[in-house]
Amino acid sequence: MERTLAAELPEQAGREVRVAGWLHRTRHLANVSFLIVRDATGMAQIVTTDHGHTGIPEETVIEVTGRATANEKAPGGVEITEPRLRLLSEPAGTLPFDMFRPSLRAGLPAQLDRAPLALRHPARRRVFELAAASVAGFRSVLDRRRFVEVSTPKIVGSATESGANVFGIDYFGQRAFLAQSPQFYKQMLVGVFERVYEVGPVFRAEPHDTTRHLAEYTSLDAEFGFITDHTSVMAVLRDVVAGMLESARERVGGHLPVVPAQIPTLHFAEALEMVSAATGVDVTGEPDLAPAHERFLGEWARREHGSEFVFVTGYPMAKRPFYTHPDPARPAYSNSFDLLFRGIELVTGGQRLHRESDYRAALRKLGEDAAPYEPYLQAFHFGMPPHGGFAIGLERWTARLTGAANIRAATLFPRDLHRLTP
Repeated sequence: MERTLAAELPEQAGREVRVAGWLHRTRHLANVSFLIVRDATGMAQIVTTDHGHTGIPEETVIEVTGRATANEKAPGGVEITEPRLRLLSEPAGTLPFDMFRPSLRAGLPAQLDRAPLALRHPARRRVFELAAASVAGFRSVLDRRRFVEVSTPKIVGSATESGANVFGIDYFGQRAFLAQSPQFYKQMLVGVFERVYEVGPVFRAEPHDTTRHLAEYTSLDAEFGFITDHTSVMAVLRDVVAGMLESARERVGGHLPVVPAQIPTLHFAEALEMVSAATGVDVTGEPDLAPAHERFLGEWARREHGSEFVFVTGYPMAKRPFYTHPDPARPAYSNSFDLLFRGIELVTGGQRLHRESDYRAALRKLGEDAAPYEPYLQAFHFGMPPHGGFAIGLERWTARLTGAANIRAATLFPRDLHRLTP
């Protein structure tokens, strides 16, 4: 007999079925016991008069064969009667926290220490089902636009952003680094495929101990050629984010935000003027947005435009990587942007330089030796179109989507200043 999943039980009423999963909860009355079995699709209720099953610890993996019987009070309207139980594993050990409650009553550090168990909880698992559905939506939108999925090296010979915030490693006696991003490679591959994307890990050796930073996270990257300027990239990003939410809504459900047809947009200088006017503190000379500024702009977008999203364009060139294209009309500002989601920077993107001479000039201005970048620069030596792209941090996206106060709650196995296991 094939295994029946919990979600499939309503279709099997009146038939003999076999279910298998984790013993989620047991409840014993005078003459009857109820066992709840959990699998990847939901819960199945087992009804038995055999009290010999009372000693099975919760979270033990079991198999149950019995009759699917209609009962409107049972999960899905069907329960299993006349059951025959069989253990598929050793009895589970003593649980450090209750798994049957609607939410885990353990602090985040305790949950992360016991991640193989805590992640089984339906509320915790749903976070990562939303993440997976979002990635599926990301891929789907770009596949329809003829992007090619690529996988680029995570061990690299030079830092992506002028040597800062990288993990150095010994690569057979040579100095190497864990990649901060696939930036150089995805640009090179624009010269091959025109449109590329990647889903993969990136590494940042930033000594932050905050609720929004990780040392390793999953980056959803896209890069494409023959653009007009950064606004071409923003238009694709808007559709990608809408597709990610649509996929999450279809696969997981729940109340999720809607992306407006036109996301409200502010220039960086305009944004600082707004912050200055609202707070009475002159911040117009600041080179970047502080977290408090991002929160203010998020509230403004929600209040004035009913949008959970807002674009900020034209960040100062001094705060952007050397490959960023300047605004031709205002060279001190860049053809780049951040997308803020619920008051936090979620996506960074923009137009890149595409002429070799511009790259060499930018590196000279920074006092950087061009030699380590020669493998990258050869792409431009042989001709590259105007191009640009963006990167979305998956864990930050998922944290904002679920309202998690700490990004680690939206990360399967976080890596930060203090955590290297499990």
